[in-house]
Amino acid sequence: MAARATELVIFDCDGVLVDSEPISITVLVEALAAAGVAMSEAEAHERFLGRSLKSMSEILHDDYGLAIDAAFLEAMRKVLYERFRAELRPIEGIAETVDALGIAHCVASSSQPERIRLSLSVTGLIDRFEPNIFSASMVARGKPAPDLFLHASAAMGVAPGDCVVVEDSPAGIAAAKSAGMRVVAFTGGSHARSPEHRESLLSLKPDALFDDMRDLLQFVRAQEDGGKEH
Repeated sequence: MAARATELVIFDCDGVLVDSEPISITVLVEALAAAGVAMSEAEAHERFLGRSLKSMSEILHDDYGLAIDAAFLEAMRKVLYERFRAELRPIEGIAETVDALGIAHCVASSSQPERIRLSLSVTGLIDRFEPNIFSASMVARGKPAPDLFLHASAAMGVAPGDCVVVEDSPAGIAAAKSAGMRVVAFTGGSHARSPEHRESLLSLKPDALFDDMRDLLQFVRAQEDGGKEH
């Protein structure tokens, strides 16, 4: 049976639109160390990549006995945003890819709305997505639950089966599959190039795995033709 045509592409933000994960993980590890929790960047990457602030806070409370308060979050946010303004770059090829899509697209990210908009603004991408920007703060459960992707597709007026999600994290791939959407795993971000990370994504059986954002166009069109990209 031929695949359904793609009517909406849903992009994660961090690690998919902007190359933010190395900055984010470094800032998080430094903030945790200051709060008395020693954690390597590799462990932080494994535990928190793609997860919402609420989910991260629950893990830190349950597994490390650390209660995240407003002061902790504000201090971490201040450092993170300063570094984003100074260092954050878009994923290579993303602007031309979005411009060439020719179909509806939006952002659905675990980050807070202000962080998403800051990330897209400093990288010159904001006008390509505003106002179709959806955050985990808008739903009851963050990734790996399907809530955010289902919220985004409903807001955009597209059935889940007609969506393709672009994700870089195991939590995001699990969320998209749970939502009944096709999902492609992007491994072109600075954080996503290790064999271990690729294997963690492949184990969830995404519809494709690719590391050059410009290849997304071929994948979406292949789906419309009933094809399959590897």
